[in-house]
Amino acid sequence: MVKEFVIDLAGELLKHPPLDRPVGWGVVGCGVIGPLHAASAAKGPYTRLVACCDIIPERAENLANKYGAKAYTSLDRMLADPEVEAVSICTPSGMHPEMAIRALRAGKHVLSEKPMAIHLEDADAMIAASEETGNKLAVIFQRRAMPLFRTIKKAMDEGVLGKLVLGDAYLKYYRSPEYYRSAGWRGTWQWDGGGALMNQGIHGIDMLQWLMGPVETVFAHTAPLVREIEVEDTAVAVLKFRSGAFGVIEGTTSVYPGMDHRIELHGEVGTIRIDGERVVEWKVQGPDGKPVSREVGEMAGGGSGASDPRAISADGHWIEVQDLALAIRDGRQPLLPGTEGRHALEIILGIYESSRTGREVRLDGGR
Repeated sequence: MVKEFVIDLAGELLKHPPLDRPVGWGVVGCGVIGPLHAASAAKGPYTRLVACCDIIPERAENLANKYGAKAYTSLDRMLADPEVEAVSICTPSGMHPEMAIRALRAGKHVLSEKPMAIHLEDADAMIAASEETGNKLAVIFQRRAMPLFRTIKKAMDEGVLGKLVLGDAYLKYYRSPEYYRSAGWRGTWQWDGGGALMNQGIHGIDMLQWLMGPVETVFAHTAPLVREIEVEDTAVAVLKFRSGAFGVIEGTTSVYPGMDHRIELHGEVGTIRIDGERVVEWKVQGPDGKPVSREVGEMAGGGSGASDPRAISADGHWIEVQDLALAIRDGRQPLLPGTEGRHALEIILGIYESSRTGREVRLDGGR
């Protein structure tokens, strides 16, 4: 096998000259994912954790005390803190737009957890608020920041597989009944915005469209086959990409014990298959017509959230937090601006529309 050197974005970030003043960071929502943002900001070196905010005082206080930060139970009070320059939005999905827009208009920069919104018009309002205020809006899709996936993206952009034929994402996770009962917003249209696709599968859907290119149409079936929730715990969709390639998405939180995500990319002269955080096959046609295998290795520190949402690695979050801090100081766009967060959301909403109507849905392709 030919060894491929991965693209180390973390190493590149650390080559940046030290900042005279690290960016002051606040985290709103101190539940499951908020602690990853807090740890990423506290770790630095281009950020310092200033404040943690949650409507449950004990959550805010416990997380703030861990890092010597201030605790707030009011977002407005945290936004009034002059030491807070950027805010991570880690609240239930349906709350992201309103809180992000408030923060942007208060003069803060924003890093929103996925999904950035549960309606396209709200995502567009967030993007518009960022453009109007001049404050930066970034979105978490942490796998895009990791070496393995950035290496694959570069190869795909260079046409390593030739004409694209198929691109598939298999996102088979497990979430117990207790998971959905753990918070009143889980599994609801109003606050979760969807189920297995909107909450868990969105990472794989974003990765698929990032690697394969824009999706043109979707046709789908979705339903809560096992869990007693409003939204889907199981979904299947057929895609047509703008390139002309076809694809499949299978997403669920109802299969036990849950599996690592799998992404398969096929072209006329090659195949790349990703299982979890590993490339299990990378073969391209050699000059003699025979397949040549390449090896890129595993993504360092990559944890699996197949059955436990707390098990994911914090490495990608740290990269996105530090990247946004440098984007603020350097006056550039962040790695994943708000416009990038819109793509996967549009695909998922198109899948839901197709399931409701029984028709193929054409996507507008965003901005």
